[in-house]
Amino acid sequence: MSEVALVTGAGRGVGRAVALGLARRGARLALLGRPSSQHSETAALVERLSGSRPLEVFADFADAAALERAAAQVVSELGAPQVVVHNAGTVVRRSIEETAVEAWDQQLNVNLRAPFVLTRSLLPSMRAHGSGRFVFVGSISGSIGSPGAAAYAASKWGLTGFVKSLAEELKDSGLMACVVQPGSIDTDMLKGAAFPPRMTAEEVAKTVIFLAFDAPLAHNGASIEMFGV
Repeated sequence: MSEVALVTGAGRGVGRAVALGLARRGARLALLGRPSSQHSETAALVERLSGSRPLEVFADFADAAALERAAAQVVSELGAPQVVVHNAGTVVRRSIEETAVEAWDQQLNVNLRAPFVLTRSLLPSMRAHGSGRFVFVGSISGSIGSPGAAAYAASKWGLTGFVKSLAEELKDSGLMACVVQPGSIDTDMLKGAAFPPRMTAEEVAKTVIFLAFDAPLAHNGASIEMFGV
């Protein structure tokens, strides 16, 4: 039976590239995001590649209860996922003085709290299954500072710490967790940044796919930086 893979934020960019890469590897996909034409387009592309429609699950990533329901739906309809790719993220580019509390909270809720809520919700079924991989799409901003993006950087530094702690709790369980920290990717999220793109979404997706399927469990806790060319 094909492995079940859950991808968040698959409507465009890295998320879409990851979803298509997983479909090429034969995974049964669940796509979790907000309803949009882009989300539907990714689902159609996956269906064209794999011959079957992915499970589309919708939730507001700032709503913890909605995320818990989404995780329960995936497990109920497809079973425990063997691959979970936490990709959904948001950025508001403002100086610290110009960053509203609401904008700060929104970025931390989507980029940091949502991966925690989803992971916590999925862990029992994945532990019972005895195998599985969490791959988090972080950012190079999770290891360096970035002007005009303090909330985003804080969320990504926090994500790295969460993944490292999760990996410690997953030792000897058959599960693993790791984080990819790409630099500037040629996607819509880079708009407004002060630096040019140094890599494509497809290049990041190849690293994610490697961790999801091919990397040995010794990669548990790995933080892989991608600086580009």
